[in-house]
Amino acid sequence: MSIKFLGDRPLINKILYTREIKIELKSSSMSKIRVPKPFSNLMEELETREFVPLLSKYHATDRKGRYFHWDEFKWRVEQGDNEIAAWVATKIARQARTNYLHLLQAEKNVCFSYCIPDSLFAQLHSIDKMIGGGQQISDSNFVSSDDKHHYFVKSLMLEEAITSSQLEGASTTREVAQEMLKKSLAPTDKSQQMIFNNYQLMKKVIERKNEELSIEFILELHKIATYKAIDNEAISGSLRQENNIIVSDLYGENTFYPPDYKTIQSRLVNLCRFANQDHSQKNQDFIHPIIKAIILHFMVAYIHPFGDGNGRTARAIFYWSILSSGYWLFEYVSISKFIKEKRGAYDKAFIYTETDDFDLTYFLYNQIDTIEKAIKSLHEYIDRKRQEFYGFMHWIDKNPLAKTLIRGHLEILKEALKSPGKEFTAKQVAIDFGVTENTARSYLTALVDKNLLVLAQSKRGKARIYIAPANLKARLEM
Repeated sequence: MSIKFLGDRPLINKILYTREIKIELKSSSMSKIRVPKPFSNLMEELETREFVPLLSKYHATDRKGRYFHWDEFKWRVEQGDNEIAAWVATKIARQARTNYLHLLQAEKNVCFSYCIPDSLFAQLHSIDKMIGGGQQISDSNFVSSDDKHHYFVKSLMLEEAITSSQLEGASTTREVAQEMLKKSLAPTDKSQQMIFNNYQLMKKVIERKNEELSIEFILELHKIATYKAIDNEAISGSLRQENNIIVSDLYGENTFYPPDYKTIQSRLVNLCRFANQDHSQKNQDFIHPIIKAIILHFMVAYIHPFGDGNGRTARAIFYWSILSSGYWLFEYVSISKFIKEKRGAYDKAFIYTETDDFDLTYFLYNQIDTIEKAIKSLHEYIDRKRQEFYGFMHWIDKNPLAKTLIRGHLEILKEALKSPGKEFTAKQVAIDFGVTENTARSYLTALVDKNLLVLAQSKRGKARIYIAPANLKARLEM
């Protein structure tokens, strides 16, 4: 069998040769993971008297609210306690609050499940509070609809496009990627193409957030994500038609075989049914929208419907789900940056779920922690922008020159003050501020006439560029 290692699952840093293919594997700091026996097997092996006395001692989490996999749990059993019996007691406590997802089958007629221990519930509550406070973004005087598009939506798309691509191996520098996207330059290599594709992917998700999920929509997202940037002889927008795919960790342990390709269609049908069901009602079927979006993220990666590009598609569907649930603030939140920072933990969360009775709780903890960090980062970003705005408004109130400028001029000057030496073009300004190139050119020309920008000729052609002078602040105060 030929072996393929895909870019969106736990991989290792070396070259693997098989008889048919050569694959470069990506880096991971993964160590060997100890896998527990299935719970049903343990219950057959243990006597009741061995674990019952431990039921009051071991709970779904430890005292610090940590939800351990057997890989970590076995080292934390109190001295004198049987570690297997302690694990069984812990599993019984978890099962008491388990929710089963009957539409989402794993293997051998087992479905995925999850639970929400108190520590996870507390994190969800914290996120909901931070998102509720996000109304300040909408109501704040310093954020108009244009500001929101310019500062937040565009910033999210840039950040998510770049880091999501880097998770899959894109190597272009952030500066080059930002210049390409901001100036609408054509991609020059595969890495830039991946970033460009992910930028288009985020736009598509936001555009269609109010539509239901369908297989056709999933295929469309995959086609956008992998256009001219796909490996493993896969086809953009097409489901895989083979099973010769193995995903393994550094030691060749915890090998994951994606589900049979013949089951992909039916699995995706059920996934779409799950995604489109209304789980917001106050009944036994309630699923918190963030939990639901994370489950969809995991399931696309697990089903592995494509030969390549599963990770990019999975994260796009996460955004679709959370935005369609009314969590509008996620238009401004980038999760891939924080996944990338702790890629090993992200990969391990997949393995923990797949090796412990398909318990999604491990992945939920990982992603909720990621989301919490991402939202905190957004609020820090907003605070910085607020301070920049107030500082700029203070200058406008005091400077006579500012009274002669219109909003378009002021927006350009804010960017110029922040980045001395920055080059502006009419095309870029038109895209950034949603105006025509002629209008953008008139803004730039007016600032040159007022000696606030320097006009120069581009070395790459006949286009004019407008440069922010290093002494702009002094010029403004003259």
